[in-house]
Amino acid sequence: MTHTRHILWIVAIACSVLTLAFTSCIEDGFTTSSSDVLAFNKDTVAFDTVITLQGTATKQMVVYNHSKKQIKISSIKVAGEAAKGHFHLNVDGVRGDEFQDVEIRGNDSIFIFIEARLDEMEQNEPTFLQDRLLFVTNGKTQDVVLTAWGQDVVRINGDTIDQDMRLTGDKPYLIYDTVFVEEGNTLTIDAGATLLFHDKAMIRCAGQMLANGTADEPITFKGDRLDRVVGSTSFEVMSGQWGGIIFTPPTMNNVLSHVIMKGSSIGMHCSAKGDTTQCALKLINCVLTNSAATCLATEACYVELIGTEISDAASVVAYFNGGKVMASQCTFANYYLFEVPSWPIVYLDENNSDIAVGKVKARFDNSIIYGLSTEINDDKLNEFDVYFRYCLFKRADMNDGHFINCIWEGDPQFLTVRDKYLFDYRLGNESDAIAKGNSTLCPLEAQFDRYGNDRLLNGAIDLGAYVWVPVPEDETD
Repeated sequence: MTHTRHILWIVAIACSVLTLAFTSCIEDGFTTSSSDVLAFNKDTVAFDTVITLQGTATKQMVVYNHSKKQIKISSIKVAGEAAKGHFHLNVDGVRGDEFQDVEIRGNDSIFIFIEARLDEMEQNEPTFLQDRLLFVTNGKTQDVVLTAWGQDVVRINGDTIDQDMRLTGDKPYLIYDTVFVEEGNTLTIDAGATLLFHDKAMIRCAGQMLANGTADEPITFKGDRLDRVVGSTSFEVMSGQWGGIIFTPPTMNNVLSHVIMKGSSIGMHCSAKGDTTQCALKLINCVLTNSAATCLATEACYVELIGTEISDAASVVAYFNGGKVMASQCTFANYYLFEVPSWPIVYLDENNSDIAVGKVKARFDNSIIYGLSTEINDDKLNEFDVYFRYCLFKRADMNDGHFINCIWEGDPQFLTVRDKYLFDYRLGNESDAIAKGNSTLCPLEAQFDRYGNDRLLNGAIDLGAYVWVPVPEDETD
């Protein structure tokens, strides 16, 4: 009996010790000291440009309790100082605009997710908004700054344009669904205009498009995601954000100058169904870049490309299916980010729908064709009326009847750094494209590149879409 009591006594003591140890590891008391306050992983939550009346991507922050004891946050709310700004919260999984008595265990943390939905600014230019997220703990108030740039837009919802229409550069246009330009009507786009396209949105043009951008005020076609993918990486590196631009018969005489088009799903397409007597599409000092398919595709039509960069596609960068192509001072390049390109950069094909224009006729002058994949498909060149004059290629080859005074195994030394998401197809200081062109092959419309640099200023002309400008050494590292 005594032995049994002794064992029970030992068990009781052991249980007491374990209970004491367990309770000493979990501090259930709340600190009320004004010196025990919160810590944050950031002092500012910054939104990029926010389209007004439209929700944003979610930002997040972390709130820490570095005290050993629990802490109770009396209040979490937005101060409401930005009259046209509305920032909405999700605190540790619960949505709302204001929270009371939020608890954080000792040496623990919670997440706060923040969204913005801004009222219209009634301004053409982006408007800066600033507010504060307030935390009251143990009688002490702390804050985290909230910032956003609000941008008003003109919304276009899948309209049919059945009369001449002009888009100005006053404020961006946000396009939903498909905008269709009917035959006989002209869509004119002024210098400085920005067209933002929602998911899968596009323009189909059976009429005419005139885009009158300038070096100082280019026109931009891009997706409506203006925030960042992660960290400092902009959504502009992402392809497939919106549909594309399609010119469809009987479209004719479309002229786009200083247009920057990026991030589309299908790029720009043009078809005239066999009419090569007049130009269906002329691109002057434009950039078509970063397509999830092809940047430019033409079918049985006459297209002119002058001083234009066509770059970075999951498939062919530029596809010419029959018809007539005149390309001067152009850069065709492919360093597509999301996979290693396997198609030729430029693909010349035979269109079987019309014998008269079935076999493509093309001239590529003073241009660069370069990148991670084969430059062109050579399988049918002997069947086509195609010539490359004063062009630079990566591969080893030699001049012949189709390649005249070309540079082989050249290096344009593009300023592109693919691993750093920098896609810049201007020329480096040691580029093999500098002063290697023929000025007699440079049309008057190509005298100035899209930055306004004069190709003919120094006599010798550079190859590609850009005039070489010496790059400071600290920018080449």
